[in-house]
Amino acid sequence: MEILRRNILNIITNSSKNLLLLGPRQTGKSTLLLSLTPDLSINLADEREYLSFARNPSELFERMAATNPKVVFLDEVQRIPSLLNSLQVIMDQNKSSIRFLLSGSSARKLKRGQSNLLPGRIISLQLGPLSSRELNYALDTNQALSTGTLPGIYTDPNPADRMLVLDSYASTYVKEEIQAEALTRNIEGFSRFLFVAASRSTEFLDFTKMANTSGISRQSAMRFMEILEETLIVHRCEAFLKSQKKRLIQHPRFFFFDNGVLNALLGSYKLSEDRIGMLFENLLFTQLHHSAASLGKRISISTYRTEHGAEVDFIIELDGDVWAIEAKGSKNIGSEDFRGLKNFASFYKKPHRSVVAYLGVDHKVVGGVDVMPWQKLIQEMGL
Repeated sequence: MEILRRNILNIITNSSKNLLLLGPRQTGKSTLLLSLTPDLSINLADEREYLSFARNPSELFERMAATNPKVVFLDEVQRIPSLLNSLQVIMDQNKSSIRFLLSGSSARKLKRGQSNLLPGRIISLQLGPLSSRELNYALDTNQALSTGTLPGIYTDPNPADRMLVLDSYASTYVKEEIQAEALTRNIEGFSRFLFVAASRSTEFLDFTKMANTSGISRQSAMRFMEILEETLIVHRCEAFLKSQKKRLIQHPRFFFFDNGVLNALLGSYKLSEDRIGMLFENLLFTQLHHSAASLGKRISISTYRTEHGAEVDFIIELDGDVWAIEAKGSKNIGSEDFRGLKNFASFYKKPHRSVVAYLGVDHKVVGGVDVMPWQKLIQEMGL
């Protein structure tokens, strides 16, 4: 399988700090951290290792005493959050002589122990699927829209195998492990909610409608969505501004972290005309979000919508610049595709860049608005 250098590796190798690398399963956390050749590696996803550490609170101290490591890697550390207490003791005793590399797929579980880590002792980073930048802005768009960009899946040349792995991922990881986070006996309710959430990806968040469709309480819907966010399966996109002068819809939108996983949950990988718009918006959001995170850049991604229905998919604040971006899952652009951007310009009244990101190959300027192939846009943004 092709070995791909991940952008986030630059941040990790240029720092001597202890590191917590968060991200859903299959994003490549273990492969990346193992490439740093740690002296001691412990994989808590291995049930035998998990049981050894769960039974013996001194297991980490004993193994480190035997190997005297300088770099220690703990994989899937969220399985035993109490290990963070041991790490704090070791950090206090050894100061900067030992570096810990931690990976985790659940921020929710780690919250139980993360507060014990002293401020400044550990940096937290997020790793997502492959970004366009990591593929020299030559990502296969149709493949990304259909089966996503999880590293091991994207580099598999067999489409049927990609789908089989994604089907398994959706059923065994998302449905079972995320469900275990819910600490609920309402298995059927969670499963229904998960499908409803997938079917409403990219839409404005409406817990009442989602609860009604799922046949659960609104409170349960809110809790289940919180779990999806804290396990990094779903990312929220907040509303842009709150103004009394012009009423804006203040509900956030939400996006799944990978198109392949989203399609697996929905049971379809087809790029049909009725799905392409939603899939393209989900892809563009996740590419912007994950690429910025992998480069250590602060980015604000919000959405604009007035009470009269004027919309702009994404308002991006990055490196001191503001971008208003309309995502169009098409190779053809019409005059109606500029209406939201014009409305935003009238509302914002400050310098910004208006862009329609689309599936075409030509860069055009229409009425002062850039119409750009989506990967060229991301490249121009420095992501």
